[in-house]
Formats: sequence, structure tokens, C-alpha cells
Amino acid sequence: MSVRVGIGRVSLYTFLVVITLLSVFPFYWMFVIGSNTTAAINKFPPSLTPGTQFFANLQKVFDSVNFLGSIWNSALVSGAVTLSVLFFSSLAGFAFAKLQFAGRRVLFVFLLGTMMVPSQLGLIPSYMIVSKLGWVDSLRAVIIPGMVNAFGVFWMRQYISATIPNDLLEAGRIDGCSNLRLYWNVTIPSIRPALATLGIITFMGTWNDFLWPLVVLKDRSVHTVQIALKNLNGAYYTDYAMILAGTVLATLPILAAFLMFSKQFIAGLTEGAVK
Repeated sequence: MSVRVGIGRVSLYTFLVVITLLSVFPFYWMFVIGSNTTAAINKFPPSLTPGTQFFANLQKVFDSVNFLGSIWNSALVSGAVTLSVLFFSSLAGFAFAKLQFAGRRVLFVFLLGTMMVPSQLGLIPSYMIVSKLGWVDSLRAVIIPGMVNAFGVFWMRQYISATIPNDLLEAGRIDGCSNLRLYWNVTIPSIRPALATLGIITFMGTWNDFLWPLVVLKDRSVHTVQIALKNLNGAYYTDYAMILAGTVLATLPILAAFLMFSKQFIAGLTEGAVK
């Protein structure tokens, strides 16, 4: 019996190691090409060892576009949107989960309905509104429309409903707590794993957003990192080594954010799997 358990455990760990290597390999390959020349892409057999051209390729990136400025713009936009989504989504989720008010169910169904509408359908009316407000070529055009989203409200509502017992809130009300204080002092400390999960998802989605910033940000001084990477493409020749070197640099903030909050992120995803 113990032999079977040992074989099963070895097989499981072998499978997990293989899946991990397959998941990490695209990032490693990106760095390999980014540290070589573009000719390395066409080599057969392909080179699997990093080269010595990474910093030279990065210098080409900095000479071609204002890449560090674009990273700063993306960090500013992603940070502002993430903080806003966490606040408004948790506040709305608390209201939908624990407060009784007229039209609560209808509003929540309407909210779920908006998740089924492709974002591309709102591209033209959104641009018209932003243009009327004079926000084109301003980071406000990509921050304010993303300050709250339906998925965030839905996620927080479901998590709060399952995590915060009504008896705890009633005890707080008996002690004289207002709804806002119940939200801030009772609910927020209990939903940190869900906030971390939503924060990472929102930060990554905003950082990787390409279409909407491409439409509303024309001035190079306000370009986000994804537009900067797009501008590295030449009209007649594409230096893939340079682009992938820039992509490596653009990926580092996302990896750093995930590593910082990975413990809370995993706790949020596995909440409820083990009682």
C-alpha cells in the first residue's frame, strides 16, 4: 500500500513539475530572444541559452520610445484604477450582500447583464463622451471609466455573502455602528483575501489593456506601456529581439505585484474549498 502511495505521489509531483516548466517556458524564451539578436528566432535547433545582447536591446528600446515614461503612465493608471475598483466594488458588494433596499435584486440582475455585453460595443459612445469632456490625450480618459466594474461588484458581493455572518453585523449595530463603520471596521478586515485577488486581477487587466488606451491616447507623452510596445514595430522591419527585451521589462511590474500578494491571492481563490 505504501509503495502505491509513493508511486502516486512521485507521479503527481512529476506532473506538477512538467506543468510548471511548460508554464514558465514562454517567459524564459522571451528573455532568451530578448537577450539575443532577431536572427536567433530562425535558428535550428533553436538556442535555449540567454545571450549577451539584452542591455543593448534595451538601449534600442529606450532610443525608440519613451519606455520608462510609458511604464510610469501604466503604473499610475493601473494603481489608480485598482485602488478605485477595490473601494467601490467592495462598498457596492457590501450593500448588495448585507443591506436591504428597494430594487436590490433588480439592480443586481441588471449589473450581471452588463457583464454579458462586449466592451467593444461601448467603444464609440465612450469615445464620444470622453471627447466631449475634453479628456482625449489625458490619463483621465483611461482612469475614470475603469474606476468600477461589474465583475468586481459581483465578486465582492458573493464573497461577502459567504464570509460575513449577519449575526456579526447585528452585534455591531447593537453597539452603535453605522453601516459605513460596519463596512470599514468589520467587513474590510474579513475580506482581505478577496481584495487581494480582485486587486491583482484588476492591476493585470489594466496594465495589459491595449485597445482603449490606443483609441484615446494619441500624444506620446501619455502612452501606456502596451502602446509603447506597439510603437516598436517598424514599417518594413520588426526587431523582435528589441520588442521582447522591452516586453521582459514591461512584465516585471506584474510579476512583482503577483509575488507581493500571491499568498492572499491563492487564499482568495481557494476560499471555501476547505471548510
